[in-house]
Amino acid sequence: MKDLFYYIRKIQRVAGGKLYLNMSMTLLISLLDGIGMYLIVPLLGMIGLLQMDSGSLPFLAPLTGLIHSWSLQLSLPLVLAVYVLILGGQALLQRSQTLLNAGIIQSFIRTLRTETYEGLLRAKWEFYLRKRRSDFNHVMSNELGRVNYGTTLFLQMVTSLIFTVLQIALALWLSPALTGMVLVSGGLLALFARRFVRRSKRIGEETTELSKHYFAGISDHFGGIKDIKSNRLEASHIHWFRKLTDQMEHNFLEFGRVNSMSQVIYRLSSVVLVAAFMYVAIAVLHTPPEQLITVVLIFTRLWPRFIGIQSNMEQLSSNLPAFHDMRKLQQEYEAEQELISPEAAGASKLALVDGISCTDVSYRYNPKEPLYALRDINVHIPANRMTAIVGKSGAGKSTLVDLLMGLIHPEEGEVRADGVSLQRERQLLALRGSIGYVAQDPFLFNESIRYNLQLVDPNAQDDDLWQALEFSASAEFVRKLPQGLDTVIGDRGVRLSGGERQRLVLARAILKRPSILVLDEATSALDSENELLIQQALERLKGSMTMIVIAHRLSTIRNADHVIVMEQGKVIQQGGYLQLSQESKGSFSKLLSYQSGAQMQV
Repeated sequence: MKDLFYYIRKIQRVAGGKLYLNMSMTLLISLLDGIGMYLIVPLLGMIGLLQMDSGSLPFLAPLTGLIHSWSLQLSLPLVLAVYVLILGGQALLQRSQTLLNAGIIQSFIRTLRTETYEGLLRAKWEFYLRKRRSDFNHVMSNELGRVNYGTTLFLQMVTSLIFTVLQIALALWLSPALTGMVLVSGGLLALFARRFVRRSKRIGEETTELSKHYFAGISDHFGGIKDIKSNRLEASHIHWFRKLTDQMEHNFLEFGRVNSMSQVIYRLSSVVLVAAFMYVAIAVLHTPPEQLITVVLIFTRLWPRFIGIQSNMEQLSSNLPAFHDMRKLQQEYEAEQELISPEAAGASKLALVDGISCTDVSYRYNPKEPLYALRDINVHIPANRMTAIVGKSGAGKSTLVDLLMGLIHPEEGEVRADGVSLQRERQLLALRGSIGYVAQDPFLFNESIRYNLQLVDPNAQDDDLWQALEFSASAEFVRKLPQGLDTVIGDRGVRLSGGERQRLVLARAILKRPSILVLDEATSALDSENELLIQQALERLKGSMTMIVIAHRLSTIRNADHVIVMEQGKVIQQGGYLQLSQESKGSFSKLLSYQSGAQMQV
C-alpha cells in the first residue's frame, strides 16, 4: 500500500487546490443527494398524502415550524418542484465534478508519463545494460494504464466513503437502531470479504508477470521476424503465443469469478437483511410506516455503496502490483541518474587538443562477479588522428569505446579528456556533445530519410543533407528512391540494405559536425567499392577530426595513425599499423596474415 500512497501524494502535488475543490464538491453532492431522498417522505406527509406523526421523524417538527414561519402553502406540485430542484442541482454539480476529476486524473497521468520517460532517458548507460528493454515498454504502456485506473478507483472509493459517511450520519439521526443493524451487518460482511481482496491482489501479481512475458515475447519475436520466417519457426512461436494468451484468459476469468462471487454474496445478503429489517421494524420495534419507508430508503442507498466499495477494493488490490512495478522502476532509474546540473547542462562542445587517455582502468559489468571486461588499460587516443581498436570478438573493444565516450565509468583508474577527468560532469557532457557515433547495428526510425538525418540537426537544410550523404556514399541510392529524402524507410530501416543503413547513419553522424567520430564496425556491411569510398572520405577528415575505429576487417584501418590490439579485456599491443604488422610474433600480424590468407582462398 505504501506505493499507492506515494502516488496519491504525487497526485496531491500535481493537482494542488483542485483536489480539495473536488473533494468539497463531492461532499456537497452527497449532502444534496441525501437531503433530496430523505425529504420527499416528510414533505409528502405534510401535504396529507401520508399519515405521519410529528415525532416519528426527528426533523419533521422543526421543518413544519420553519415552513409555517415563512407562510408557505405546500402543494404536491410545489413539493415535487423542490425535489426536482434539489436533485437537478445535484446532477449539474455532479457533471462539473466529473469533468474536474477527469482533468485531475489526466494531468496526473501526463505528469507521470513525462517524468518516467525523462527519467529513463537520463539514466546511465549501465542501467540499460542490466535491464530488458521490453520491461520499459511494459511499464510505460500497460502498468502506467493500470496505475491510472488504480488511482481513479482510489478516488472513486474515497468519494464513495465520503458519501457513505454522510448517508450513515443522516440515517443514524433518523433511526439509530435500524441503521446500527445495517452497519453491523456491513462490517461482518466486510471482514468475511477480506479473503476476496487478498485473492484479487494475488491475481494482480500474476497479471503483471503474464503481461511482462507478453511484452517481452512480442518484442523479441517481431524483432527477429526475419529469422523466424527464414527458419520456418512460425509454428513454435504460435504455440508459445497461444499458451500465453490462454494463461492470460484464465487470469482474467479468475478475477471475474472472485469479483462476481463477492457481488453475489453482498446482493443475496441484502435480500435477507431487508426481510430481517422489515420483521424487526414491524414486529419488534413497532416502527411507524412513514419511518419504515425512510429506513428502507436508507438501506437501499447504503447497501449498494457497500457493494461498490467492496468491488473497488478488489479491483484496486488487483492493480497494486502495477503501483509496485512503477515505483520500483522509478527508484532504479533515480539511483542511476546522470547528474546534470544547470551549469553542466549548458556545456559547449569539446574541441580535443591533446586527446583522451585511460590510466590503469579496470571495469566489470557486475561488480559482484570476478570477471573483468577490461583490466589495467593504459591507452592514449591522440586528438585529430585516426586510432583503430582491433581484436577478436569478446576482446573488450566496444567496452573500451564506451569508456572513452563516457557512457560507463571505470571501477578502477581514470579516463581523461584533455587532462580533465570525465567524472567532472561538465567535461563529460562537453565530450558527449562532440561525438558522432556510428554503430555496427545502425538504428533508424520508421520515418523519412530527412527525419532520420535531421535528428542531430533539426535546422539542417537540403544542401547540408546532400553534402553529408555525398560524404557517406549515400547520395546516389537516395536519389533513386521514389521520394528521395522524403522516402519512409520502414521499421529500423528495414526497406534498405544493411550497407545502405550504415551509410545513412554515417551521414547522420557527419551532419552533426562532430570533433570526435566513433565508428563501431560501421563499414562491416559495405561492399568493397563503397568501403573504399568511405575510406577515402575518412582520409580527407584526418587532421581535422579525432577518429576512433573498431574493425574486424583490417583492410579498413590501413591508414590508421595508431592501432590498439586487445585480447581478453587487456591491451596486448599498441603502435602504428606498419610497425605492428612487421612484428611477426605479435597478435596483430597473426590477425593480418589470417585475414590475408582467408581472402586469398576466396
